[in-house]
Amino acid sequence: MKLDMSYEQYEKMYKKASKNSASALNVLKAFLIGGSICLLGQVLLSIYTGLGLDDTDAGTAVSLTLILLSVLLTAAGIYDRIAKHGGAGTLVPITGFANAVAAPAVEFKTEGFVTGVGVKIFTIAGPVILYGTLAGTAVGLIRYIFF
Repeated sequence: MKLDMSYEQYEKMYKKASKNSASALNVLKAFLIGGSICLLGQVLLSIYTGLGLDDTDAGTAVSLTLILLSVLLTAAGIYDRIAKHGGAGTLVPITGFANAVAAPAVEFKTEGFVTGVGVKIFTIAGPVILYGTLAGTAVGLIRYIFF
């Protein structure tokens, strides 16, 4: 298939289709959103330690709470709106990963629990889990053999 357009026509079409992003504003919004998520985690940690949990249990409770909030916000369609403005700031590891697992589950729930949710839930997160596990195993073996 050959396009009948000149280089100049293509460049004009390309420039019209690709808008410049406001990099400084995007970085600021990502910083503020990501920082807010981290601040929420720190506040939760203070609350849980104030309730008498030791540091390890309080950290676990914070992780579980952030995962729960992320999944609930994803199911309600709110996390995507936050991510639209916060960009990379919403990829703070635990909330971003929870969103990556929950989003396909919400999207494909109409196809049923087995063929929809069960099949699609790890579409995005599956490669992260697979290659993270393989990398961890490789590093562990290297450390075991050489150190």
